[in-house]
Amino acid sequence: MVNKTRSNNEREKGDSMRQNGSFGILVFFIIVGLGGALAFLVNDTAGNVAAGGIGVLAFVVAIVASSAIRVADQWDRAVILRLGQFHSLRGPGLFFMIPVIDSIPYWIDIRVITTGFKAEKTLTKDTVPVDVDAVLFWKVVDPKKAALDVADYRSAISWASQTALRDVIGKTMLSDMLEGRDKISSLLQKIIDERTEPWGINVISVEVKDVLIPSGLEDAMSMQAQAERERQARVILGDAERQIAEKFEEAGKHYENNPIAFHLRAMNMLYEGLKENATIVIVPSTAVESMQLGGLAGMTALTMGLGQERAGGAPALPSRLPEPANGHQEVASK
Repeated sequence: MVNKTRSNNEREKGDSMRQNGSFGILVFFIIVGLGGALAFLVNDTAGNVAAGGIGVLAFVVAIVASSAIRVADQWDRAVILRLGQFHSLRGPGLFFMIPVIDSIPYWIDIRVITTGFKAEKTLTKDTVPVDVDAVLFWKVVDPKKAALDVADYRSAISWASQTALRDVIGKTMLSDMLEGRDKISSLLQKIIDERTEPWGINVISVEVKDVLIPSGLEDAMSMQAQAERERQARVILGDAERQIAEKFEEAGKHYENNPIAFHLRAMNMLYEGLKENATIVIVPSTAVESMQLGGLAGMTALTMGLGQERAGGAPALPSRLPEPANGHQEVASK
């Protein structure tokens, strides 16, 4: 953490040097050039002493001017301290300061900044160790508070985010954490925003990237999920069988009150069984009599007709059906 704080300070100093560099150097050379040209012109008329004085004066003015002129980018705000006390915020664009008296300790970036943070081996409410990675989106809304009320606001935000994440994990069940990431993100945003608001920082959002659990627990949860899916499949299959049984019961009641429909259904089932390949169907004599097929002669005619139909020819129906013993005519068509 010390290294991180040091890197933040070095970055801010580097930004300050960058802001003071290009335009100030340009102004310095312009003033020195003008002073040199003026000294050259004066040298011919007033002598070397006057020319030297003008050159020295131009050099001093160039140093003062380059130190007094600053340029801030659109997203930067400069914190001006005058003799150690806060004076003003400057930027963006060109502004002036008094050399030696005024100083710029911080250049505050007011853009949206992302900060990653994590909690490793943190116990949930049901004592399960988890590793959680999250990302914080925040921005500075009050550069004065960010510069004066906290020594290093970037490190402070990182620490506040990490401790808030550990607190939320300790109060949350593992199942809720795996299913309700949006809820955890909203809770983290609220907690971190309350902690960073006195520093002039606004937390825009928090996104939980990943929740890692031990491999053994992951296998156990996978087996549990598989067993749950099998249970649901069996329940669905049982419900389907119940519905089929109810439909059969309704059909039975309908056939009971309508014998003709029952006979037609029985004949259709017999026809479907006989037309497939060379199937032999054994039908009880009672079933043949109930379907009024006329006994063995009618069944034979029906089978011969189906065989000729499979062979590609039209079924040959006898011109005169044999007379059964009971005096009824047998039907031998499909």
